[in-house]
Amino acid sequence: MQATAKRITETQAAVGEKKVKDLMGDKRRLVEVPYTASLAQTMNVLVANHVVAVPVAAPPGHWIGAGGSMIMESDKRTGVLRKHYIGMVTMLDILAHIAGDDHDGDGGRDDLIDLERKMAVPVSNIIGHNVEGLSLWTLNPNTSILDCMEIFSKGIHRALVPVDGQVEEAVGVELVESASSYRMLTQMDVLRFLRGKVAEIEGILRLSVKEMEGMMNENVMAITDKTSVIEAIKCMKSSFLNAVPIVGSTQLGVDQQSHAQLFTGRGKKLVGTFSATDLRGCHLATLQSWLHQTALEFTDLVRKSPLLEGAGVGVRELVTCRPESSLEEVMEKVLSKHVHRVWVTDEHGLLLGLISLSDMIRVIRLSLLSKIQT
Repeated sequence: MQATAKRITETQAAVGEKKVKDLMGDKRRLVEVPYTASLAQTMNVLVANHVVAVPVAAPPGHWIGAGGSMIMESDKRTGVLRKHYIGMVTMLDILAHIAGDDHDGDGGRDDLIDLERKMAVPVSNIIGHNVEGLSLWTLNPNTSILDCMEIFSKGIHRALVPVDGQVEEAVGVELVESASSYRMLTQMDVLRFLRGKVAEIEGILRLSVKEMEGMMNENVMAITDKTSVIEAIKCMKSSFLNAVPIVGSTQLGVDQQSHAQLFTGRGKKLVGTFSATDLRGCHLATLQSWLHQTALEFTDLVRKSPLLEGAGVGVRELVTCRPESSLEEVMEKVLSKHVHRVWVTDEHGLLLGLISLSDMIRVIRLSLLSKIQT
């Protein structure tokens, strides 16, 4: 009884009383782009900093607040507003713009000129084309880790946290005041923090995927090994997906049109994974020639390409687990491979579902709350 009470107290101290600001100590300066930056310049920033999304900054006073917040940066000494964060741009936003409905060329010189034209467009032109672009969240540095986990468990991938400003006494999760600088907190940061507290949550981590209700999402939409990169990007954009599994088409009996559509992947043979971040680092001419390859062929091309050696760019490998895998195993794969999802397969390699970072954070949070309140 005393041991149980001690463990609950330790859990509350390790997680329940920790604040968002306790996770920000080693976070680097915020990577951002101005609203006038071209898509080519924005893509270079993403690649150079090894990030998949950046906030877009503009002069204050002329923009609608992103996600319902007026996220401003002010001068630390005078308090004068300097910039307004108007939204977030991701690699998928850029690629969806490149592979728009009017793109049906064959990779020739005219297509290359068209690609260069598209990449010269200001980044502000594509903000708002999807939900995530306008869902720019902020977190009060005094927000508890458990409250932060609640936000991230609902599919919010990242949030801005002020380094300083008039927010120390602010109430609530969402920040409305300006600050002189911000840092980015991500779902991955929270999971990394939780892994560092294994002693407090080891009981939860020992549970298997199938033992944790709500851990695995069985509604998985997939593409086939015949789906082109352009078609894959369009499918992902229309369904707000950042990655899709690739399944074998040999036994599917699908027609050519089906290769350009998403379909239920559960029970199909998993042969690969395709993510928008796989295309970062590609030179425009190279990217142009690869857009018409199948997504599966593309993963091999990038993996073997000498053009990308030393660029810090690589295709996300196929990371899987089994229903019998423990949460600790899944978490270790996510953090060591730096992936945002793990595909769940059976002993024959057939796709059963997926586990996202949101899923992991949600079940861990509910388990922690249950342990604290019991």
